[in-house]
Amino acid sequence: MKKFNIPGFYRSSFITKIKEARNLKDPRKVDFSPTLLDFGPIRFYLARHFGFCYGVENAIEISYKTVEENPGKRIFLLSEIIHNPGVNNELMNRGVKFLMDAAGRQLISWDELNKDDIVIIPAFGTTIEIQNRLNEIGINPYKYSTTCPFVEKVWNRSHQLGENKYTVIVHGKHYHEETRATFSHSIRNAHVVIIKNIEEAQFLSSIILSQKDKEEFYSFFKGKYSDGFDVKRDLDRIGVVNQTTMLASETQAIAEYLKNTMLKKFGEAELIEHFADTKDTLCYATNENQEATYGLLKKDADFAIVVGGYNSSNTLHIAELCERKLKTYFISSAQKIITKKEINHFNLNEKVEILTKNYFPAKNPVNVILTSGASCPDAIVDEVLQRLLTFFDNTKNIDKILEKVLGDNL
Repeated sequence: MKKFNIPGFYRSSFITKIKEARNLKDPRKVDFSPTLLDFGPIRFYLARHFGFCYGVENAIEISYKTVEENPGKRIFLLSEIIHNPGVNNELMNRGVKFLMDAAGRQLISWDELNKDDIVIIPAFGTTIEIQNRLNEIGINPYKYSTTCPFVEKVWNRSHQLGENKYTVIVHGKHYHEETRATFSHSIRNAHVVIIKNIEEAQFLSSIILSQKDKEEFYSFFKGKYSDGFDVKRDLDRIGVVNQTTMLASETQAIAEYLKNTMLKKFGEAELIEHFADTKDTLCYATNENQEATYGLLKKDADFAIVVGGYNSSNTLHIAELCERKLKTYFISSAQKIITKKEINHFNLNEKVEILTKNYFPAKNPVNVILTSGASCPDAIVDEVLQRLLTFFDNTKNIDKILEKVLGDNL
């Protein structure tokens, strides 16, 4: 896989060496068991896969290269380059300005831009409408695009579905930048509807099987389907694609559920005419991180720490998976760990940051699951680990731990 040139302060020599050792021992990536880091009074189960993926490193490399090669030029980001506050703040510190926030609200008017300005397209991609707007100004929307190739793969698959007269079912969050972009690219030659979860897939199934009427569809999916969508006509042939940061297992479950719906309606002999196989759109990195999380959860631990931006969809899903089994603290940085008795973390139900006291168990050793999302630098995970180590005396030397891990993976 391509090696990217990203700033060294995003790396962690400690974690990088562990990842490299695991990859050498398991090049086919079939072992999803975590790495045990036994410091004595505290032990960490470090996920097999976590941190920057191909698309994220590609976006960061292009962004920094753009800044370095264009001194004196005005440089704008369409919106957050990735969903990590540290990465976005670093770019702003280098003079990059944001045109919109993550929700698509305009921060700087299009009228303030001119053809000599540079606009970087984030890893999530963007809509056809915004591409056209940039072209009207005289700015090439493709020159500094960091759109993830796996997102583009979803767009290409959606285009193929449309060419073959299938309606595109997008498994995603309708407000997310990537899903907004996928919707825009898909409606060029297909009818589209966005569903968030298996419950919405079940509702859609009841529409397909005429268990609910079309008015219920238009009400339930308001703002989530393409113009001119005809329930009778456009749910006759369907294919499922996804927002690449959604749970791969959930996308597969949704596709299987809708496939069975079409089987029930049209029968085995006609199934291929009414349901398209689209498994090839799943993102490898999201899938690997989620499989590694399942590997983590096979271990007995006292709590989990998940690190990443609070608006990062893939990180949120990892935290949700962990929360199903044990107490989980979703944090954006080591600074959120105030003391051994207090931690600020993102509450998954209320969607706000809260303070929790007495989160650390009074036992020896304490076992901690540690992982992060695909948009979180390894350096931040390293800082979290180091922060937790400061709460204990007489922990084993980190070089000795690394030596053991490397030896175990020879």
